[in-house]
Amino acid sequence: MQRKTLLTIAAASSLASLALGMPLSAQAQDAYPSKTIRFVVPYPPGGPTDLMARLLQGEMQTRLGVTVVIDNKGGAGGNLGSSEVAKQTPADGYTLLLAASGPMAVNPTLYKTMTFNPMLDLAPVIQISSFPLVLEVNPKVGVKTVKELVALTKNPKTELSFASAGNGTPQHLAGELFNTQMETHIAHIPYRGAGPALNDLLGGQVGVMFDILGSSLSYIQTGKLTPLAVTSAKRSPLLPNVPTMAEAGVAGYEFTGWHGIAVRAGTPAPVIDKLNSTLNAIFKEPEFRKKWEALGTPVVAGTAAAFGELIKKETVRLGKVVKDSGATVD
Repeated sequence: MQRKTLLTIAAASSLASLALGMPLSAQAQDAYPSKTIRFVVPYPPGGPTDLMARLLQGEMQTRLGVTVVIDNKGGAGGNLGSSEVAKQTPADGYTLLLAASGPMAVNPTLYKTMTFNPMLDLAPVIQISSFPLVLEVNPKVGVKTVKELVALTKNPKTELSFASAGNGTPQHLAGELFNTQMETHIAHIPYRGAGPALNDLLGGQVGVMFDILGSSLSYIQTGKLTPLAVTSAKRSPLLPNVPTMAEAGVAGYEFTGWHGIAVRAGTPAPVIDKLNSTLNAIFKEPEFRKKWEALGTPVVAGTAAAFGELIKKETVRLGKVVKDSGATVD
C-alpha cells in the first residue's frame, strides 16, 4: 500500500508539473515585452541600415506597446555592435540587433579574430531585406559607363578609390569582386558607415562607390552622382535606364546584400516567435511596404528558420568572395 501510494503521489506530482509547465511558453510570449527594448544598429546614424531601423521603430512600438530605443554602435565593420548583442545578458529578447550581411556572414572570413561567432552566439529572428547595389561615381571622375571606368583605371596616372560603409560591408565586397573580375586596382577606403562614405563621394574626396539604391537615388536623380550599373541580375525599377553589371560588360557579376533581426542565442523561443509574428505583420501593411521599398529593397520577411539558413549559405558564398579577392583587415 505504501509503495502504491508513493507511486500515485509521484504520478500526480508529474502531471501537475506538466500542467504547470505547459502554459509557460505561452505565458512567456504573452508577458513579452513588458519594458523598453534596445535596438542596436552596428553602424552610425544616417546610413541605410540606420534608416531601416528607424522606419521599423515606430511600427514596433505601436504593435508591441513599449518604447523601442535605437542605439547606434558603429565600429570594426559592424562587429562592435553585433558583438555587444551576442554577449548581452540575460538572453531575454530586450536587446535586438539589426543584423547585416557584413558582420553576420563576411567578417568571420575577413577578420582573423572575432570576439563572437554569429551562428553560435546570435539567434535569427527574421530576414528584412535583400538588396542590390548601384555602382556610381562622382561626375568629376568623367565616366558614364563601366567600360569607361575600367579603361580609366588602366591609365597609370589615374588614382581612383572606392568608398564603403566599412570593412566587410556589401559596399566593400562588391568593390572587391569588381576588382577581381575586371582586374582593376581601385583602392578601398573604409568608412564608419555608409553616411560618411556617401558624403565624401559627393564631395569628391573619393570617386567611386557601390551603394544601396535608396541612399543614393535622390543624388542620382539630381545629377550629383552618375550611376554606371546595378549589381542585381535584373534592372531595378527605381533606375530602369541603368544597365545591370552583366549588361554593362561584367559577365557573371551579381551581388546582393541583406539585413535581418537577431537576438542573443538562448533567447526563449516564444519571445522569438512573438518578434517574428509582429515583424511579419508590419511587413504586410501596404503603406509600410511602400516606404520600405523606397529604401531600395523589396520586402522579404518569413520565418526565423529561413533566415538562419540564409546566414549559413551566405557565410560560405561571401567567404569565398573574400578569399578570392585576397581582402583582409588584420
